[in-house]
Amino acid sequence: MEDLFIAPKSETELPEFSVSEISFEIKRFVETAFGRVRVKGEIFGAKRADSGHWYLTLKDDNAALAAVIWRGTAAKLAVKPEDGLEVVAVGKITTFAGKSSYQLVIESLEAAGTGALLKLLEERKKAFAAEGLFDAAHKKALPFLPETIGVVTSASGAVIRDIIHRVRDRFPSRILLIPTPVQGEGAAEKIAQAIKDFNRLDEISDYPKPDVLIVARGGGSLEDLWPFNEECVIRAVYASKIPVISAVGHETDTMLIDYVADKRAPTPTGAAEFAVPVKTELQTNVNNLEARLKNGIVRYFAEKQNILAGLSRGIPNLAQILQEATQKFDDRVERLELAFKNFLQNKKRLIELCGLKPFYIHNILDKKRESLAGLQIRLSSVSVEAVLKRGFAWVKDDKGQTVYTSVAAKQAQALEIRFADGRFKTGNTPAAYPTKKLSKKGHSDDEKQTSLFDF
Repeated sequence: MEDLFIAPKSETELPEFSVSEISFEIKRFVETAFGRVRVKGEIFGAKRADSGHWYLTLKDDNAALAAVIWRGTAAKLAVKPEDGLEVVAVGKITTFAGKSSYQLVIESLEAAGTGALLKLLEERKKAFAAEGLFDAAHKKALPFLPETIGVVTSASGAVIRDIIHRVRDRFPSRILLIPTPVQGEGAAEKIAQAIKDFNRLDEISDYPKPDVLIVARGGGSLEDLWPFNEECVIRAVYASKIPVISAVGHETDTMLIDYVADKRAPTPTGAAEFAVPVKTELQTNVNNLEARLKNGIVRYFAEKQNILAGLSRGIPNLAQILQEATQKFDDRVERLELAFKNFLQNKKRLIELCGLKPFYIHNILDKKRESLAGLQIRLSSVSVEAVLKRGFAWVKDDKGQTVYTSVAAKQAQALEIRFADGRFKTGNTPAAYPTKKLSKKGHSDDEKQTSLFDF
């Protein structure tokens, strides 16, 4: 096949090849001549096939080069293909006989001019992770229904408009914006300061402090997104007492702020969806819960009613029970009256049989009455009230027991003394009653008998 690339002497001496032979020789020549190459260009027409392979075109101002990334290689790339992204691709030039074209089989892909930035990004990521700034334990839960949402982004552009529209569509809430540049020199410091200002907004202004923060910007190159990798921004997000949602770049862009934020959203619109629920869905849920509650209450009382009805069938007729009891009571009363009359009549007949006259019985009754009256007078004379009226007193201890001796009075914690015209209580401690020396007969030296109130 070497004659393929040697000029013949005449057309009759031209060798004849099949299409496959020509395609194979071109393929062999291209792959041998170029081997592995490093190509810089802008991605155009990037598309991921269902098979997982990526097909795209690298172009510059004057030419275009078709390229393919096989599925296994695409899964390992640090930079995902995206239209408009300037990259440096490393791979092999090969041909595709089916279309008589050539293409670059990409083995690695990196953003053009960002190799040093990517290396620095990886170093910072490892350092911050080792410090614990990305730990899941530090992340705060987002509020279910925030009243105020703070936004840190540019005042112009589609980002803030997308957030406002999405919040209004889902659940209208108050939105406070601190406008900041999102790329270029000094942007990182202003973003960090805005996060700090939101955390003390109620101290420096009349506005309420937000319940959640959204830090957002649209897509761009790594250089454009670099402020969100700066240390001042990372530490400001970490120190924020307010939960932070990061929404920087496109879904495929991952900045260091995404690791430290409490929640990462793929887009600014996605951040708004994380921040507030859908009002109509909440209303539907509330209505469903209300209906379930009502149905549950109805079923509960229906079950109780059935149980009560079952129990009532086992209870006898209360009216009938009362009627029977009333009838028995009336019968007993009637029988008692008859029995008492019969008793009196029997006693009367017995008296008549014994020959006793009525006045004898009256005399006996009169004597019994006189005897009873005498006993009543004697009993009244020795009653507590009568004794107290004669000048005596009734002493009880703190337990309500009657005190009969001075020793018992001294041992009581408190005393209650009752007179004919009233009572009063007094405290009692051992120190208040000095012990008197007793004689061998049991009396003190200065007196033979203690009085009732000697305590």
